[in-house]
Order: sequence, then C-alpha cells, then structure tokens
Amino acid sequence: MSRTFAIGDIHGAYKALHQIIEKIHPLPGDRLIFLGDYVDGWSQSAETIAYMMELEQRCTCIFLRGNHDAWCESWLAGEPASDLWLQHGGKATVASYEKLTPEVRKAHLAFYRRMRQFYTDEHNRLYIHAGFASMHGPDYERYQYNYMWDRTLWEMALSLDPKLSTTDIRYPKRLRLFSEIFIGHTPTINYGQFMPMHAGNVWNVDTGAGFNGKLTAMDLRTKECIQSDTVQYLYPGEKGRNT
Repeated sequence: MSRTFAIGDIHGAYKALHQIIEKIHPLPGDRLIFLGDYVDGWSQSAETIAYMMELEQRCTCIFLRGNHDAWCESWLAGEPASDLWLQHGGKATVASYEKLTPEVRKAHLAFYRRMRQFYTDEHNRLYIHAGFASMHGPDYERYQYNYMWDRTLWEMALSLDPKLSTTDIRYPKRLRLFSEIFIGHTPTINYGQFMPMHAGNVWNVDTGAGFNGKLTAMDLRTKECIQSDTVQYLYPGEKGRNT
C-alpha cells in the first residue's frame, strides 16, 4: 500500500532530512508532502534543496512554499537580501550558496518557482505552510502572503473547546472546509511539545528543527511519526536559528 507523509520545516538541516528519508525508505508509489521552510538556519540549505530535487526523481513529492523559501527565492532572482531575512537565518543560506555555480543556482531558482502555495489531496486534506483567513478557503484568499505567514488558523484551532461539535453554529467555518489540515510555520516547541500537535482538525508538524527540536515526518494513514535526532546535535558548533 502506498504511503503519504507530511514533513515539517527543515531550515537547512540536510542531515536531519537525510535521516528521516533513510528511515522512511520511500518507494516509487509513496508521496512526500513538504510543508515549507527548507532553508535558513543550519548550514546546509543549498544541500537540502539539492537533495529534495533528487527525491522527486524517486517518488511523488509536493513542495509547498514557506516564508523563508520566498525570501531565498527573491534573493536568487537578484533582489537585495533584506536585513530581516539575514537576521532570521538568511546568512547561513547565503553562505551555503556561495560555493555553487551560476548554472546550479539557476536550477535551484527554477525549483523554488515551482513550489506550491497549498495543496489539497483526494481525501480533502489541505496542506499549507501557515494558514489562510478566508472563510471560503485558500482559493479565495485576498492576501496570498497569508499562505506563508498566517498564524490565526493555528491559534483558532488551539483555542477550540474539544467538546464543540463540528455541526455547532459556533464551530469555525474555515475548519469545516477540509477533513484535515496540515501546517508548519509555528514550532510546537513554543508550546513545550517536541512532537506534532493536534487541535480541531489541524495538525502542526513543525517540531522545531530550526531550533532545538527534531525534524518530523508523519504517516498520514497511521499518524505514526518518524523523527530525526535533535538537530543541534547533528550540527555541533552551530546555532541554527537559536540566536
């Protein structure tokens, strides 16, 4: 039986990504859905992108765009590096790209430009980096940066009374639109959790790989989680986004 995995924010931790892919051992019929933020933090952002480009030759891969990926895409396209980006992991990403030829950078830019804003599968499960604000769903979002930046969806899910029925008039319309929603963007370690968190029908799979957490891949059928080692131990002497 083919499998589908949702994979949380990586933030340049190529070694952690390689670990979980080796554990998953994806077969050609499997599907890997990456929730965004592949770069900025640890020292191997360019290596992470190159590895993902190889992975899509082995199995079905869906790559969503995170806010950090959008920053890097703009820089690769020739825009000046913003101070905000450099302060939030961009310096490590720039350093990782310095050793690449212009031709390889161009190939990476094409990869960034192919990333999706969101994805809905055959089971009406939504995958999106951060969230959306429209009660009619992400297709109707007026401000598309919400795909990469919104935190209200997750905060709303966290605040729900677990006893509230989905048929109750007070149940959020945004959540009724999908059977399940899978996001990253807000590390679960902010809440003292090192595993994915579940609230309402929303799963947050960003388990803090950019900081002092681990990288997680979740099997969507079984909800089994496959995790890397704690990422900061894979990069001794580095700080990642712990600055």
